[in-house]
Amino acid sequence: MAKTLTDLTVRNAKPGKARREIADGGCRGLYLVVQPNGSRTWALRYRHAGKTRKLTIGPVYLGKDEIEQPTLDCANTLAGARKLAGEATLLLAKGVDPAAEKFSAREGARLAAEDAAAANGLTTTVLAKRFIRDHAMQRTRESSWRETARLLGLKFKKGELVVTKTGGEVLSRWGERPAHSITRADVNKLLRDIVVRGAPVASNRVLAAIRKMFNWAVGEDILPTSPCAGVSRKADEESRSRVLSDDELRLIWKASDALNYPFPQLTKLLILTMQRRSEVAGIRRGEVDDKRKLWTIPAERAKNGEEHEVPLSDAALAILASCPRIGRGDLYLSRFGNTPTSGFSKAKGGLDAEILAIQLKEAHGRGEPADAIKPLAHWTWHDLRRSGASGLARLELADIVVTEKILNHTNGALRSVAGIYNRFEYADRKRAALVAWADHVMEVVNG
Repeated sequence: MAKTLTDLTVRNAKPGKARREIADGGCRGLYLVVQPNGSRTWALRYRHAGKTRKLTIGPVYLGKDEIEQPTLDCANTLAGARKLAGEATLLLAKGVDPAAEKFSAREGARLAAEDAAAANGLTTTVLAKRFIRDHAMQRTRESSWRETARLLGLKFKKGELVVTKTGGEVLSRWGERPAHSITRADVNKLLRDIVVRGAPVASNRVLAAIRKMFNWAVGEDILPTSPCAGVSRKADEESRSRVLSDDELRLIWKASDALNYPFPQLTKLLILTMQRRSEVAGIRRGEVDDKRKLWTIPAERAKNGEEHEVPLSDAALAILASCPRIGRGDLYLSRFGNTPTSGFSKAKGGLDAEILAIQLKEAHGRGEPADAIKPLAHWTWHDLRRSGASGLARLELADIVVTEKILNHTNGALRSVAGIYNRFEYADRKRAALVAWADHVMEVVNG
């Protein structure tokens, strides 16, 4: 029989590698759900019309020092969860499905609000919110839909999409206009203004975001046509080809030690693992198997939506071991323990300044004048990934297929080749390449 939960047992419930459900003996059907990242929610399991159903009651409120705060519909305490579970049981007794009732009430409130906002025609703001909520959030990764929302002029705050203070490039101009009134001329003027402001690449990103939004609206029979039809990009883009030399990698590695946590660890892991910045920034303790020396990036965090295994060198494992555990979260690289690292632009500026300082110090040690120093040419975080892949080829540590597997690139050619080789053979070859690359990096760093 399940034990009766108390506030103390709820607070002390430890997250595991998998999702846990802890039954409350004090309330039939009530469960405490503990996620691997430490987050907790209340849920009620019950049967209705011969089927097992679940009602999510809300996040657990543990105290004033926690991120989660009590909401209007549920106190989120143990007592509050039991109260709402009891109310749901009364609905069941009347033949009403509590989960369906909650959904209907929420949808009714949402539609009423949107209908009121669109009384004089569907505004562009309402359309943008619908597009992000009903399409982007359902069909794309979180980082992707958040970026699309930002380009449109929206942000996700306290569970809702709201317009940013500036309204972004789009909603600052068109937010209150009926969506059907936006014309091709409006789109072209918006893009030209962004280019004139000195951000030609940004104009391409904005065009991609609004094109997706209006095409979705046409496909859903919300609008008859898209004002983006026939509109072309206003700027040409060249793919970057910057490859950092060994000495440049050495300077970046050494300079990163002067940054605030977690950027020294993040910078070095980017160099050693060659994975994407967002994937490294969000690495969790539950994803790393120390014994197998393996980092498994789950499908929901991988850019191509496929689970990806990254063998870890001893150098990479040592860096992860140096990361302090902050709070109840399981993120390795987090200042607060529950949110991934941010502030990359500021950190990059500090990194460049420290690189120059090291160059000046080393030049002085060689007796060279300061004006003889050649500062590093412009580089980006992503260049670390490209430089690692180039290094594997230059040092003949891996062929193109293994390199692409390390980078988690997939296309038609690689998919056909992948069928020839055994998955475990790839794992061994990936590990050998990454270990050899780490050894090379450490030799370069240590002179």
